[in-house]
Amino acid sequence: MLEELRITGLGVIDDTTLKLTSGMNVITGETGAGKTMVVTGLGLLFGGRADAGRVRADPGRAVVEGRLRLHGALADAVQTRITDAGAEVDDDGSVLLSRTLSIEGRSRAHVGGRGMPVSMLADIGEQVLAVHGQSDQLRLLRPAEQRGALDRFAGPEHEKLLETYREAFARWRAVVDDLADRRRNARARSQEADLLKLGLDEITRVDPQPGEDDELRAEVQRLEHAEGLRVAAATAAQALASGVEAADDAPDATQLLGLARRTLEAQAPVDQSLSDLAARLEEAATLVGDVASELSAYLSSLDADPARLEQIYERRAALRALTRKYADDVDGVIAWAENARTRLAALDSSDELLDELDKERQRLAAQVGELAERLTAARVEAAGRFSEAVSVELTGLAMPHARVEVAVVARAPGRDEPTVSAAGAELAVGPDGADEVELRLLAHPGAPSLPLQKGASGGELSRVMLAIEVVFAGAGGPPTLVFDEVDAGVGGTAAVEIGKRLARLARTHQVLVVTHLPQVAAFADRHLVVAKDTGGAITTSGVRIVEETERARELARMLAGLPDSDLGIAHAEELLAVAAREKRG
Repeated sequence: MLEELRITGLGVIDDTTLKLTSGMNVITGETGAGKTMVVTGLGLLFGGRADAGRVRADPGRAVVEGRLRLHGALADAVQTRITDAGAEVDDDGSVLLSRTLSIEGRSRAHVGGRGMPVSMLADIGEQVLAVHGQSDQLRLLRPAEQRGALDRFAGPEHEKLLETYREAFARWRAVVDDLADRRRNARARSQEADLLKLGLDEITRVDPQPGEDDELRAEVQRLEHAEGLRVAAATAAQALASGVEAADDAPDATQLLGLARRTLEAQAPVDQSLSDLAARLEEAATLVGDVASELSAYLSSLDADPARLEQIYERRAALRALTRKYADDVDGVIAWAENARTRLAALDSSDELLDELDKERQRLAAQVGELAERLTAARVEAAGRFSEAVSVELTGLAMPHARVEVAVVARAPGRDEPTVSAAGAELAVGPDGADEVELRLLAHPGAPSLPLQKGASGGELSRVMLAIEVVFAGAGGPPTLVFDEVDAGVGGTAAVEIGKRLARLARTHQVLVVTHLPQVAAFADRHLVVAKDTGGAITTSGVRIVEETERARELARMLAGLPDSDLGIAHAEELLAVAAREKRG
């Protein structure tokens, strides 16, 4: 859950901290006091779109910070995501999130004290928070959103089936497009393949080897300077060639090293340090002997054969002919050949390959059709359960005769839209299946079944959408639910029922409710009030917790605009008592 939310420099809020509880948190306040800024702050904290116009001119930046604490499997998943990104979770299992927005529009995000991309906050938000507001109600009026909502309601097994379908659909479309491209561009593919084959034939005849041009360049250098190299190596070898014990009127390096070693060894009994130096001279003599042997081998390897030099010239000329056409060096030519072979396989438009692709297309089309049928059946079953659940909620929201239906109908084939055969019929299919989903309302028995936006008045639509949101939320989803004035246009008994339902959700979720209805606010486990301060030159707002008699005064203000009215306070206290009884029941 979200334990704490601090907002600084956002809209009318200068600096305030919201201490939240695990149950139902209600946020109230006068119109214009800044209740919406709380929801805006939550959106920013969890990766929402940043609007620099919301930032206060002084101090010129807005900061939203939140402390998140999770439990169970969701905690493990989120914490793993956080630690993999290089951030840290506190020892008590909580994590600090923050988002900073400057007045110039620059935005920064931090998770667990480490700077992160804003997308990281969005990833966390998708798992831990769901916002249900009036804009979300409008979103749910769109058919695509209704289909997605029904799929989520249907449960994890249905979502696995949908993912399997999407993978099969993507493979099928890829094969269809590949086959069509090979048939449509057969001539161009054949011409490109001929050019690639010519290049591959030329490269194959030369058969370049990795790094060969560098090796030949070095060998040419040696052959062209063979005499100078021989003289240098022979002179060095002659100076080092004699053994350590050799005696000669013109001592060489090894003789001098041997003399030095023997001289030091003779005095070693007097001073042990001379013995150590003598041992090092012996190592030096050994090293000189090794160099002499290698020089002898080098002299033997020197080859001044003019025929070999001519062969190398010819080989380098052949390699240069390839590098002029295909790449900057031999390794590049080899890479070009590998890419050409891969491309040739892709260009294949032979009858045999086209037959194989056509068979694969038919196989995948059958698989897509079968999965689409299963998806439809699963959606129809989920639609029945969903319709019953929402209709039950509507009864409690003073719409006892209303019923919500979920119509799952076949997609209307569009121009050039793909189709598959299933159960003896042609189905128009898309990435989400062969169905269109539409929520419809029967306002009363005998009324026509109409789409929500056409079949409900403003007040009815708010109640219907709240019932839908409650059913969706009860089906699982994130642990924290935010309801932003979804009770607009509702009052009286229906308002009390809304409070009951939100309180019921709060038994299993953390619920944050921004409301103007006292009947809803009465059900709060924690009541927060956003209040304006107009005492200075600039209007600011802060948030405080209200309890006991203060809470009754706030409800009285919401009821009649008279926080000090004895009658209003008595009515508020009665509301609080009713809410307490309902919550205990």
